Amino acid sequence: MHRMRKLFYFFLFLLPVFAGAQNDLYKSSPLGYMWKYVGNQGFSSGQADFLSLAFSPTDHFPYVAYMDYGDTMKAMVKKYDGVNWVNIGNAMSSGEWSMFTSLAFSPVGQPYIAYCDAAIGYGATVMKFDGTNWVNVGTPGFSAGAAQSTCLAFNPTDGNPYVAYQDDGNHDKITVMKFDGTNWVNVGNTGFSAGVALETSLAFSPSGQPFVAFKDWTAAKGATVMKFDGTTWVVVGSAGLLAGVADYITLAIHPSGQPYVAYMDSANYSRASVKKFDGTDWVYVGNPGFSAGWAEWISLAFNPSGQPCIAYEDFGFDRKATLMKFNGTFWDYVGIEGFTGDWAEFNSLVFNPSNGQAYVAYQDNDDSMKASVMRYDSVYVGINEPGDTSISIYPNPATDKITTKFAGLTSGLHLAIMNIYGQEIMSRQITGPKTQIDISDLPGGTYLVRLNCDKSVFVTKLFKY
Repeated sequence: MHRMRKLFYFFLFLLPVFAGAQNDLYKSSPLGYMWKYVGNQGFSSGQADFLSLAFSPTDHFPYVAYMDYGDTMKAMVKKYDGVNWVNIGNAMSSGEWSMFTSLAFSPVGQPYIAYCDAAIGYGATVMKFDGTNWVNVGTPGFSAGAAQSTCLAFNPTDGNPYVAYQDDGNHDKITVMKFDGTNWVNVGNTGFSAGVALETSLAFSPSGQPFVAFKDWTAAKGATVMKFDGTTWVVVGSAGLLAGVADYITLAIHPSGQPYVAYMDSANYSRASVKKFDGTDWVYVGNPGFSAGWAEWISLAFNPSGQPCIAYEDFGFDRKATLMKFNGTFWDYVGIEGFTGDWAEFNSLVFNPSNGQAYVAYQDNDDSMKASVMRYDSVYVGINEPGDTSISIYPNPATDKITTKFAGLTSGLHLAIMNIYGQEIMSRQITGPKTQIDISDLPGGTYLVRLNCDKSVFVTKLFKY
């Protein structure tokens, strides 16, 4: 919170300078606008459980799947079209509950949904949207028995959909299946976990290797991660990678291929902890138990800079949603803590691939437990480029160097690059109409570039790969 106060005063100081030149550059109260609703609050027709948020890789619009109490608890998918949340087809054809909904997009941008289908003995079912209707992918209810904690993901190398689930047909152990274009087939052995497994989370490495994380009854109800080596499922590191019970387990793979797990950590007062596998052991990312209070409904994802981030229901802030990110040293808040109006459950965190904004879907107790989505909309997002074409900075995005160009301006210019906290991390005088600046030492991410010239100030975003 201390950092956020510094940020507020920083921009409060700058606001009068910009107001005359660009009236729409800054909002009147940056802290008040950092988190905003995407479309209407509570857009589902009734209570929404098992929310799953994903972005289309083709149109970059957010989609959300959930079990809709307003439609006899069927699975529903909606898309935000830039103005409203609109239905993608009708509710799934199941006549009964559709639990554990999990949404993912194929490499060509086709939405798929997996769920536990009460109409077929609670078996696992996957459907895809063909542009008009939702159609079954293979046989509906394809699992050997009832399926819980269904989790859907696409293999990045072969483009096939995979589903992991707790398999009642195999003593409540973990099974993973993939669709080979014709049938759902087992990936390795069925029921491959050592014992009962809950809270299944499935993810792929960039090379296409599947990983699963789950709550492991045989390891004192701790978290275990396994990977498929092409023949069999093997434990990554040691089973039960923590001392204590793990809940709300979520798995994500860093772009480098390193697996991370976030969970509610009973060994640390049921607060949030994150661990990563360093090749030998599971090690904490920052401090263990770093959340302000109990952390439930945890969702883990990496931002465009590769930093791990978690969204969760934060008992330290009246059970509202909080987003935190690891900055390399400690876990820091993204925007204000507890940014939702009331309790936030079934949290699902995703980053917009087009601009890097964080989106969180959740069950909104502030609006009759319906579905809501909020995004982080700080003063760093959506800054307009200036109309003055005499000033330019390119390339943008950049990797190692940027060039500043000023038509008719040769002296009295000062350039500063600031990080997302408003801290100046690079500064230099500009002495000519065209200057090249080395930014290769900056970590990838979003920055602000500020140029002062006489009584004018020019600010723009800079994206660094």
